Amino acid sequence: QVQLVESGGGLVQPGGSLRLSCAASGNIFSISAMGWYRQAPGKQRELVARFTSTGSTNYADFVKGRFTFSKDNANNTQYLQMNSLKPEDTAVYYCNAEDPKYDYWGQGTQVTVSS
Repeated sequence: QVQLVESGGGLVQPGGSLRLSCAASGNIFSISAMGWYRQAPGKQRELVARFTSTGSTNYADFVKGRFTFSKDNANNTQYLQMNSLKPEDTAVYYCNAEDPKYDYWGQGTQVTVSS
């Protein structure tokens, strides 16, 4: 089992920045991939960024050049740095971790981009 706890969401003006954090605990050595997803009202959950054990990070086209995934292995924490935020980035953001059997999810954190 893996537990994920997120923090860092909030209200930001268009063009602003936020950094989301996700701390993992439990059987973290089983994790083969991790990343971030988001879900806007009335829409399906969608991939934002995904890092795999090969060392590569895949980004959704709509965040390329604006969002950056990173991780701190010493603290078992992953981050999503979000710059140049747009109103259409408004959503609940979820961190994710995968092991060979399960997907694990954080509780979600609201990001609202509005003037």
